[in-house]
Amino acid sequence: MKRYILALVCLTVTIGLFAQERIPQTITFKTGDRVTFSQDKIDSARVVFGPGGGNDSLGIKIYSKDGTVVDYLYSQIEQVVFFSQVTPSDPANSNRNDISRNRYGWRLEFPKFHEGDEATTYEITHYTTDGYGVNFSLEWDGKKRANRWTCYQMIRDNHKETPTAERKSSFIVDPDITDPACQSRPDEYEDVGPDGKKIFDRGHICPSEDRVYRSQEQNDQTFYMSNMQPQYYGHNRGEWSQLERKVRTLAMKSDTLYVVKAATIDEGNIEDHRTVSGLVIPKFFYIALLAYNVETKEYHALGIWSPHLAKGSGKVREYLTIEELQRRTNIDFFCNLPDEVERQVEADATPENHAYWELEPEKPIISGHE
Repeated sequence: MKRYILALVCLTVTIGLFAQERIPQTITFKTGDRVTFSQDKIDSARVVFGPGGGNDSLGIKIYSKDGTVVDYLYSQIEQVVFFSQVTPSDPANSNRNDISRNRYGWRLEFPKFHEGDEATTYEITHYTTDGYGVNFSLEWDGKKRANRWTCYQMIRDNHKETPTAERKSSFIVDPDITDPACQSRPDEYEDVGPDGKKIFDRGHICPSEDRVYRSQEQNDQTFYMSNMQPQYYGHNRGEWSQLERKVRTLAMKSDTLYVVKAATIDEGNIEDHRTVSGLVIPKFFYIALLAYNVETKEYHALGIWSPHLAKGSGKVREYLTIEELQRRTNIDFFCNLPDEVERQVEADATPENHAYWELEPEKPIISGHE
């Protein structure tokens, strides 16, 4: 197998000399934004290198003493200042996001921003004011009043903690979608079948249960209507719920799991009819995963494709390379990775990648080239 090893090493005064770990003081981004760190609150900081070693630096991961981990990509950094100064390299990345549309768009979990209809397309990042930080981000199609994707990180150490937040189920309009004509409202999922029962759940994209640690505010934000899709009861509480649990289990295998989830909203991948209130009904739900395994120093990626069936069934889900998932959705996932690394991990359909994700033996990873 061609293994995609990304060496994780300590920062030093000169990159490539590993005698002494360095703690960053400030990171300045190409947007002009700057973050400042307190030395007594940082446990360690590490450079993630690509296959080119010291000449191919992907980014910097910062481990705080309170257990949080945050990563910054060198392609979006202007300068890093330590107690001795180090200026990062800028790896080749031809398809990275234009962060003028969202200043957090450099983060690894972000797909490429949708091109066209920018006036009614919202790239939103929700973060908390109680110390948790960035919670999740999403792209919202205001014309269709539909979520194109939600993306977020799952940090392994967070999920070892005792939950501190509770599910209040307070569904509300997303306050960052300012045009009422573009909003989705909690009362729009009222379709009923011949038996008088509701047809659709307000189906979470970033699940409430993925956000029960450290902050009540982060859990409350998962109930913004921008984080919902009309989802058949059987799929939401069956297949989709099973996949949510599977992703939480997989998050424990990696230092950081980068997650993109949503349902299809474009022509050809939606039902011919809409809900009573005019919302599109997806034909498929999908998940894109990117994991960094700190023990083996490898990236792994996987796509999951789930037909949106009223009764739901795990037997029809498919596992895909990210390359194949991109072909089906026309979304460029993990675009902020350097191009060579992106090409390698997004095409990985090897048995080793299959084993990493603990997939069913009878279900291979579909590459689209077979």
